[in-house]
Amino acid sequence: MLNPRRPPTINTTLYDKLFLPLSYLPPPRSFLPANPLISRIYYIEAKDITHLQSKSSSDGHPTRSKLVSFTAFLWKLMAECEEDGLNKCKMGVVVDGRERLADCIYSFDKLSLSNTTSFSTQNYFGNVLSIPYGEANVSELKGMSLRLVAEMVHDFVSPAVTEEHFRGLIDWVELHRPEPTFAKVYAKLDKEYDSEAIVVSSGQRFPVDSINFGWGKPYFGSYHFPWGGQTGYVMPMPSATKNGDWIVYMHLLQKHLDMVETRGRNVFKPLTPSYLNF
Repeated sequence: MLNPRRPPTINTTLYDKLFLPLSYLPPPRSFLPANPLISRIYYIEAKDITHLQSKSSSDGHPTRSKLVSFTAFLWKLMAECEEDGLNKCKMGVVVDGRERLADCIYSFDKLSLSNTTSFSTQNYFGNVLSIPYGEANVSELKGMSLRLVAEMVHDFVSPAVTEEHFRGLIDWVELHRPEPTFAKVYAKLDKEYDSEAIVVSSGQRFPVDSINFGWGKPYFGSYHFPWGGQTGYVMPMPSATKNGDWIVYMHLLQKHLDMVETRGRNVFKPLTPSYLNF
């Protein structure tokens, strides 16, 4: 299922923008970063998620997904932390390749197209991921409407939500074997001048409200990702207690969290025992 094509059929320029061989990383630093990432958990009410989606899809434009709308809002908050000028910031989105490869049809007979079998990835575990990202000037992000920022998110994510993107990624990895490769948005190749970056994933399909280990359903489910890098990480998941609400795990710089709790306080609410009905 994950075999490369022979010969490879890819646009290497596209993948070179998103991924790099491990040897491109600068030597690791032996000391702790001056501004470590901090973990916090918030919740977002369903009505606020719907409101963000409405603002991202206004004026007769295409309806953007809730995750794209959420990512656009977060990108604008991120820009508010930076000074105007030449400063830029990156926003990445994790794309799941399992469902893009799930309905692939492969021929087992190179001489005939009639002998084919359909595969499903539903019975497999493990990640098949790509992380496209966008980079934008801080002052431009501040002045743009949420709808325009959501359009930017859509534009850099949409090329990666296809089967061909993941088939090409498999080919690209094959071309660089045996050297490991990594998603470029996670790396700071120039520690002084590289843009700040955040990656948004999604746990929306995780069935928090249906889990039961024998002592009842959970009141709360979240995520923890203290991975040690300097790229922020955000994971929204469905709430186990409020229909349509999100639980949002954040592993960000202090300045980004401060902006979440000031400019974004109408959307992001700190998780409390009362919210969990304790």
